[in-house]
This record gives sequence, C-alpha cells and structure tokens, in this order.
Amino acid sequence: MRVYDIISRKKEGKALTLPELEFLINGYVQNRVPDYQIAAWAMAVYFQGMTVEETVNLTRTMVASGETIDLSSIPGVKLDKHSTGGVGDTTTLVLAPLIAAAGGRMAKMSGRGLGHTGGTLDKFEAIPGFQVELTQHEFIEIVGRVGAAVVGQTGNLVPADKKLYALRDVTATVDSIPLIASSVMSKKIAAGAEAIVLDVKAGHGALVKDIDEAFVLARTLVEIGDQMNRETVAIVTGMDQPLGFAVGNALEVIEAVETLQGNGPSDLREICLVLGAHLLVIGKVVQTLNEGRARCEEVLRSGRALSKLEEMVKAQKGDPASLRDWSRLPQAQTTVEISSTMTGFVHRILAEEIGIAATLLGAGRETKESRIDPAVGIVLKKKIGDPVEAGEPLALLHVNDSTRLENVSQKVKNAFQISEEQVTAPPLIYGIVTSKGEERYH
Repeated sequence: MRVYDIISRKKEGKALTLPELEFLINGYVQNRVPDYQIAAWAMAVYFQGMTVEETVNLTRTMVASGETIDLSSIPGVKLDKHSTGGVGDTTTLVLAPLIAAAGGRMAKMSGRGLGHTGGTLDKFEAIPGFQVELTQHEFIEIVGRVGAAVVGQTGNLVPADKKLYALRDVTATVDSIPLIASSVMSKKIAAGAEAIVLDVKAGHGALVKDIDEAFVLARTLVEIGDQMNRETVAIVTGMDQPLGFAVGNALEVIEAVETLQGNGPSDLREICLVLGAHLLVIGKVVQTLNEGRARCEEVLRSGRALSKLEEMVKAQKGDPASLRDWSRLPQAQTTVEISSTMTGFVHRILAEEIGIAATLLGAGRETKESRIDPAVGIVLKKKIGDPVEAGEPLALLHVNDSTRLENVSQKVKNAFQISEEQVTAPPLIYGIVTSKGEERYH
C-alpha cells in the first residue's frame, strides 16, 4: 500500500477503505507520512467529499489513534455537548451546571478559541484559579461527585485529530464537512461520552455559513453517532448575530451567571433551555422534551443551577466567590462607547466582524501562541430589529491595550447596519436532526 495511491484514489472521487484510512492516519501519527501528503489528501477530501461509511471509518481510526477515557464507574448516562463555534457562544458555562443540577452527568471536554470564535476553556479560565487541566482520575471523580466537569483535551487523546486539525488550519481545509464531523465525533467518543447533543451553528458568525450545509453537517454528525452506538441529536441554530450581548471571556462569565440567576439575554436562555431539554431526554433523566424544559426552568428559578456552578468552580480549584462578586473577575482598564451615526433600526450585525474585533482587543487568539486577555471584549447594546437613535450606544468596548482601538472601533461600527425599516430578528433555531430524520422550522 502506498500513500501516493491513496491520495490519487481520493482525488478521483473514490471511497477509501478502512485499511487505507488506517494506513494513512496511523502513518501520519507515527511520523511515517509527511505533512505534505496529508495536506494533499485533505484537499482531495475537501473537493471530493466522503461517503458516510468513509467518514465513520475515519472517525473510528482517529479514536483508535490514542487513549480513550472509561467513564463506566460513574452512574447514569454520561453526556457531552458540542458547539461548532460562534460569537458570544456562552452555552457550556450555563449548560454544564444546569444539567448537573437537574440530575444529569456532564463529562465535558472542550477546546480553546482560535480566530473569531471563542473557546470554552478560555472562558472558564477567566474565573480566577479555575483549572482545566485535570488527570483522568480527577475528571472522573468530579463528574461523579459534582455531576459536571469541563476539561481540555489531555494526554494522548485522539492525537490524530490534534495533528490533522493543526494542518487543516493552515491549508484552508478546515471547512470540510467530513473532516469537521470526524474531528468532533472522535473527541466526543474517545472522551467517553455515551450520548451527545450537538449545537450546529449556521450563519455569518459560524464556521458553516449556509443553512443547507449546516443541515448536511448535522446529518453527518448524527449518522456517525448512530453507527458508533452513541445516541446523538443535532440542533441547527442561528449565528447571524452574536448570541447574547457579551463577547469576551470574563464578560461571558458574568452573562452566564446572570442566566443561571434566571435572568440573562433571552436568546442565550432559550438556546440553553432547548439544548438542556434534549440532554436530559437522551440522558434518561426525563422522558419528554416538555418535562426536560420544565426541569431546566425549575432548576434556574430555584437557584440550584448557580449553586452547582459554584460547586464545579470550587472542585476545579477556582474562586466561587467571583461568581457573585464580579469585582473579583478580571476587569478592563477602560470602556469605550460605540454610538450610532443614524436613526432607524438595526438591520444586521455582522457576527464574524464582532468576533474579529474582540480578538483584536485581545479576547481571542490570532495564532495558537497568542495570549488571551480575559478582561477585554465587547458588550452589545442593541440586537437585530431594535430601534436606535443617532448618538445612542450600539456597543461598549472593554479595553486594556488601545493600540488597535481605532481599527476595532471602526470594525464594530461597520458591523452594525442600520436601516429605516424595521426587520425581524433572524431565527434562533432552524431545526433538529436525529437518527429518525430531520425537522426544519424555517
């Protein structure tokens, strides 16, 4: 078997066999196959795609490339949730404690942000002292005792994905549906998840911009889960404007706490209730979605969800007092108001531009080596459909380094498009995909 022949077959649009994929991926992990050949194969996959069987076999091969975590000692169904990335996507900070407080078990392995999308680990690390690097023993113990833990990809878990993702990131092959799906599902399965809810983002601020493409990705993810005996549900949600109001790590912690207090932005709350209801159903905590939603609402109303976040933070060596006294969280030195130059209605908010602006302030990474400033970011004052007067604030920048302030200010101002006619906000949820099929709401 030769790598050259495998690349050639994929270039011609032929489906690769499991032995061919094992030869290719294992050879890459063991440094027998060079970067340039994997880059050529990834580009061939980008243009030719993969069959479902191929994508499942690629996922199996990636899972088998390293260690897996055994969560069988924890009672109940072990749940995981994954978002394909967006701007202001604060859902895990709300959902992990919410599900644990409602009786579920959330064993969450998360990633860091790169580019305009934020990373869950970076958000949790904005809480003073919070440790995202745990041993497998510590991870399992906290999930069993507290009901939820959020950690980074540690040890030798899916080394094939670590290498392949880094290569895709620099060869313009990130947005390939088979490669996205196998990357996501290999990590979920290796980390021990038994049931998975996927939040597949679609729109301007998402990795997948097109709604139909997002449903293709959702179907692919669910098919992989189904064939690998993991109950999987994918919900296609909108990312044509940032979720909630806050974009930036400590700012999003505050917004998550507000949501756990029963307040918070209505769109963030609604997404969390929908995802939470599905997690409780596939986690066998409740039988119906209505029951799951009611359980989530009760846990928010009673304050138990916020108490569970405090318990999680304490278990992972963080400062739980910072969740009630926000002066203990990282604070930016100054704030800068971005005001509207015209009167009308917010017609569009270019979510990706807001994400890039927050990154330029230091809230995200431009390269893997970039240092995150947990204090900085952007708080929106208006959402799509809102009326606005000339001179009224559109957003508030939280700034520590003013080097790029002029550029950031212009970017944020340009991201808001004002029109004379009122528009309705874009859909929050486009539909759902399960092993039984898909249902579209819009």
